[in-house]
Amino acid sequence: MQSTRPNHDAAPSASSELSADREKLPGIKHIIAVASGKGGVGKSTVSVNLALALQQAGYRVGLLDADILGPSVPVMLGLPTGEKPETTADQKIIPAQRFGLKAISMGMLTGDDNPPILRGPMVGKYLKMFIGSVQWGRLDYLILDFPPGTGDTQLTLAQSIPLSGAIVVTTPQDVSLKIARRGLRAFETLNVAILGIIENMSGFTCPHCQEHTDIFRRGGGERMSIELGVQFLGAIPLDADIVTGGDEGRPIVANKPSSVAAKAYVAIATELIRRLEELPTTVLGAFVWNWETNDGEPAWMDRSVRPMGSATTPVGFRRRDPRTLSVLWEDGRSDDFDVRDLRLACPCALCVEEMSGRALLDPKSVALDVTPQGITSAGNYAIVFRWNDGHSTGIYSLKHLRALAERFAAKVVEDV
Repeated sequence: MQSTRPNHDAAPSASSELSADREKLPGIKHIIAVASGKGGVGKSTVSVNLALALQQAGYRVGLLDADILGPSVPVMLGLPTGEKPETTADQKIIPAQRFGLKAISMGMLTGDDNPPILRGPMVGKYLKMFIGSVQWGRLDYLILDFPPGTGDTQLTLAQSIPLSGAIVVTTPQDVSLKIARRGLRAFETLNVAILGIIENMSGFTCPHCQEHTDIFRRGGGERMSIELGVQFLGAIPLDADIVTGGDEGRPIVANKPSSVAAKAYVAIATELIRRLEELPTTVLGAFVWNWETNDGEPAWMDRSVRPMGSATTPVGFRRRDPRTLSVLWEDGRSDDFDVRDLRLACPCALCVEEMSGRALLDPKSVALDVTPQGITSAGNYAIVFRWNDGHSTGIYSLKHLRALAERFAAKVVEDV
């Protein structure tokens, strides 16, 4: 890992200034989701030890426990629970630090005898607070320990944060692989890059007789990665020290760095770093754009256009005039949208019947001079319009936006 160690003391260079433009959130270069389709696969253990492996390589790392209702990170890091966190003068939460790792978790705010009992909107509120109201400072990596499943919490996170990518954790047996596959496909639907698959609990070697036993079978994660065409980051063996260290707040990467399991985490961290370096750097960062004043207008990155690039990855948005939104796609195509046409094409449940796809919006009810008040990014996969007629529920996926461009272009050809 020495060759990948960053030099944080070096003077800023042109390349570092360029990388600042690609930060996922101010001060944070990469945000990585560690997820699984189901619970019980050791996802939180992987999150903690992977974060520590990155930190020990010299990177600035934060860990956000996004499992609001079932937090386990404080126990694994040996952090106190049920204590009000310190805050800055501007009311930013100061994350706890352990082993050089910054961390925040709902489990730090509430004790075991006072668990949070929250409906979906409140879970989303806490998640957004952990993202936007924590004094993370400058980070190379922010690891998000996702809750299991593919529901409202996962969608809230994917919409709120421009993720660099997701890691899917599975155990080798078929039932885990089947559900992990669903989680992986959910991320793909949300236009989140799959950084790779980690196979946890891959096999057990008896410390006394050295006999190896594949308790949960073996190799399922690697087979799934080949089948789905995604990276296999590595396998973590079953090790009693992983369990003991997690229960006692002494993660194995920090407590026994020379162990086989700790070395496996280090190897996975090395592979993850390499994988992130290979990813396209053309995805726009998060933005909140006031259409009327043009404040917050996103970048227009002509340098990122690639003829063989993605047809659903925008590398530029621009207000060509008060009634025209221009979009530049990674594959080089540029499209101009009349904003009223976009309002009429709103895909929300108020405008389109979800089951049949039948249009519910009467075009006559939409004013000819309707315009956006603001446009906001929703993770990597969509933009959200807030219209001056009061409508604000439409989430336009980038795939939907590209399809609209092609449909409008075909109509122009027909009319000619």
